[in-house]
Amino acid sequence: MKEYKSGFLRNVGIVSHSGAGKTSLVEACLYQSGTVNRLGRVDDGTTTTDFEPEELKRKITISTGIAFCEWLEHKVNLLDTPGYADFIGEVQGALRAADSAVLTICASSGIEVETEKSWELIQNLVMPHLLFINKLDRENADFFTVVDACREKFGNSAVPLQIPIGQAEEFRGIVDLVEQKAYIYDKKSLGKKVEEVPIPAEILEQMEFYRQMMIESVIENDDYLLAKYLEGETVTEEEIKRTISQGVVTAQISPILCGSALWNMGTRELLDALVSYFPSPDEQAVKGTSLDKAVDLMRKVSDPFSAFIFKTTADPFVGRLSYVRVFSGNLKQDAAVLNATKNKVEKVGHVFSLRGKQQSSLSSVIAGDIAVISKMAEASTGDTLCDKERPIVYPSLDYPVPMYAMRLDIKKGEEDKVNNALLRLQDEDPTFQMVKDTENHQLIVRGLGEIHLDIMMEKMQRKFGVAATLELPKVPYRETIRSQVKVEGKHKKQSGGHGQYGHVWLQIDPLPAGEKFEFVDAIFGGAVPKQYIPAVEKGVREALQTGVLAGYPLVDVKVTLTDGSYHAVDSSEMAFKTASSIALRKGVMQANPILLEPIYKVEVKVPESLMGDVVSTLNSKRGRILGMAPTEKGWGKVAAHVPLAELFHFPVDLRSLSQGWGSFIQKFVRYEEVPEKVADAIIASHKEAKIN
Repeated sequence: MKEYKSGFLRNVGIVSHSGAGKTSLVEACLYQSGTVNRLGRVDDGTTTTDFEPEELKRKITISTGIAFCEWLEHKVNLLDTPGYADFIGEVQGALRAADSAVLTICASSGIEVETEKSWELIQNLVMPHLLFINKLDRENADFFTVVDACREKFGNSAVPLQIPIGQAEEFRGIVDLVEQKAYIYDKKSLGKKVEEVPIPAEILEQMEFYRQMMIESVIENDDYLLAKYLEGETVTEEEIKRTISQGVVTAQISPILCGSALWNMGTRELLDALVSYFPSPDEQAVKGTSLDKAVDLMRKVSDPFSAFIFKTTADPFVGRLSYVRVFSGNLKQDAAVLNATKNKVEKVGHVFSLRGKQQSSLSSVIAGDIAVISKMAEASTGDTLCDKERPIVYPSLDYPVPMYAMRLDIKKGEEDKVNNALLRLQDEDPTFQMVKDTENHQLIVRGLGEIHLDIMMEKMQRKFGVAATLELPKVPYRETIRSQVKVEGKHKKQSGGHGQYGHVWLQIDPLPAGEKFEFVDAIFGGAVPKQYIPAVEKGVREALQTGVLAGYPLVDVKVTLTDGSYHAVDSSEMAFKTASSIALRKGVMQANPILLEPIYKVEVKVPESLMGDVVSTLNSKRGRILGMAPTEKGWGKVAAHVPLAELFHFPVDLRSLSQGWGSFIQKFVRYEEVPEKVADAIIASHKEAKIN
């Protein structure tokens, strides 16, 4: 493979809402540069960066795909990211590996939810970027409306550098507003043949308007040019280009380009812009800390080796694959490096670059480049690798907390296989979690949405050969009592030889919520010998595990052993344990037992216009609204206490009612009595299950 210097590298994250054409845009760049000789299409399943079976089946990007091409002697690493909210973790990882981003916008759909969220990620990183208005060949495409929307949403820093010649079926070329040149594409050659033509007369006035807009927006970033312009002097083409370049590097200008990835139109100009305007790795320094996090450190490409793991995949044959961005120095195959995050030395295995699923072996990787390392024992996403003598730790990734939970229904005998597969998948995706609920004997998986968990199940079956179905989780209900009772328990059995005799009197009292269980020995005079009292407590504790109403654990109960009797020959620990269990269950039935359910505090963040809808939805889920308050401009927060049983579908409901804008967090607060009608249904269901 050709070797490049750090100054000739570009790492570009392609981000947007799903369906804006990111994968097609990457494919068009590969085709335009001659990297591939056929322009693949998403609908045909022939693109370079979508190759996983789940991606081909659903025709969406699920995990970040990486491909590189050469343009004007530069190596351009393109990171094709997912556009669904369920896979936002992949976008976050990709942007940490990239130095710049292309925000892709559909010319007919305009700015959508994940487009704005991607913009926020870019802004938070202060990342150089440009906007590419794609799909100008689509019906209802409207470049100028989308430009207006961009300037309204993103500010006047969004600057059109091009306008289209025609739109929808009439789209055939672009006008470069900087150079004032027009280009017509030959569709038959899929954009490879381009002809420079005079600017069509029918768009001359439009061109002048948008060129003026461009100049005024650009010169705001340069005091000298602004003064020159205000004095009536002409701003030259070179001055405009230089100011755009400076503004892009500082993330103060957001150039707007346009085209159609499907027909490879506008791709040539996009690649030119990536090389001309976007910064190279050697123009930057990356911030980290010392191992103890006490001292801030910086790394430039010329410093000793350091790299960041931004993505991990689990391969059943190859093992763990670690995707790394090298920030400084050289990564060499077979080298021993420090995993600074875990403070462990690791051996670098096989190193290779990726173009889709095609691998190319590498002996070393220079600073600024992206590569994959196989079989690192301890490494995981978010870890820093570095020189042992010059350690540094880069900030890890802050992923969203998965809130969508489901229970796995597993075939008997495959529990260990499923568990091992889930551990591998959890290692691959930090937004996917596995939780073992021993109390309810269930395995819970958590993700960012329905599609996320469905795809993880598909991956588990494909990669590791084990299957499981998703079901609603069991709610960890509890049972308790509301009144005091005194009760007798006797276990007496004679069957030849030694018999069984145990006899106890128990007083059962309710405890305040959260006190769980208390056992008191109040025996006087040896009515129950001391050696049997631990057996009494054990019998009580075991009986507490399955309540009398619906089989859920009994809590907040005080049990006092007040009296009893024994037999010198027939009494035993087992007899007293059994007698205690009989007494407890009989007593609880007499002590006004009730069912309890877990209550969670939920905080929902949505646009202010949707707060009423959120309140209605929470009310319908037996929620108690605690308050509503505005947060930042245009946003509000709703807080409520909601039973866990009503929250399992809330992530789906919230996404639907907020069109993807809403987010929420939840935290357990306490147990409360279940309303009578709901409790009756739960108890009836338990009885029916016992019969069946």
